[in-house]
Amino acid sequence: SPWDIALCATGTAVAGENALVLAVLFYTPSLRAPMFLLIGSLALADLLAGLGLVANFAVRYLLRPEAAELAAAGLLLAAFSASVCSLLAITVDRYLSLYNALTYHSERTLGFTCAMVLLMWLLCLGVGLLPLLGWNCLRDQSACSILRPVTKDNAAVLAVTFLLLFALMMQLYLQICKIAFRHAQQIAVQHQFIATAQATSTRKGLSTLSLILGTFALCWIPFAIYSLVADSSYPAVYTYSLALPATCNSLINPIIYAFRNPDIQKSLWLACCGCIPSTFSSRPRTSSDV
Repeated sequence: SPWDIALCATGTAVAGENALVLAVLFYTPSLRAPMFLLIGSLALADLLAGLGLVANFAVRYLLRPEAAELAAAGLLLAAFSASVCSLLAITVDRYLSLYNALTYHSERTLGFTCAMVLLMWLLCLGVGLLPLLGWNCLRDQSACSILRPVTKDNAAVLAVTFLLLFALMMQLYLQICKIAFRHAQQIAVQHQFIATAQATSTRKGLSTLSLILGTFALCWIPFAIYSLVADSSYPAVYTYSLALPATCNSLINPIIYAFRNPDIQKSLWLACCGCIPSTFSSRPRTSSDV
């Protein structure tokens, strides 16, 4: 199927792109701050999602055992769950960094962030084990959802959970906007020159979040809603036409998120050509870079 080939090609590109992000974070000692750990968590989730798409193609056309099909489905569930949770963690981190601007950066330690990320990944791996533990329709094909081998009822649970998490992210995003504009107004009253820098930082942070959450919504919400109302009897072309944009979100994330960060850009320039363009100004990292 051309659709399956497109999904496999997308998965390969997703895996390669996010592997580059992880390589930059791993081999650059200066990128060890908690915010870069969250970037790495998102990149790792998208990397596994890409590998899951390739594995799903291999299972469909090369491997036939039921265990392989369930394992591939579990990998996709775990990876995309981790991607959603990583985006939620980034949104919470951004919200807290503005809500507790004076103390949050001193209180947010790398160890605490590592513990939270590890807990999140354990939860997502548990979700990935569900197809192997009975959340499948291999014994009753009529109960299959568009997310075969997940049953329709279980797919509906996953879709509703996704929509609730996205609603939470949007609520936090609205609070971020309110807090950021309030801070900018307060600073503008005191110091005009500081206000200009603060406004630039605030606009950059908000534009980054807008790009990520907006793209995430456009890519995933149609597919989530469709999975609520459709089942395996619906034409497969509908599922493919909505699943492909959803998977492309993992391809877009590094472009609009990781590669826009000045520190990651500097590391990429150093790795590729051994130099840093003069356009980069030396400045401390801020939460608006995330």
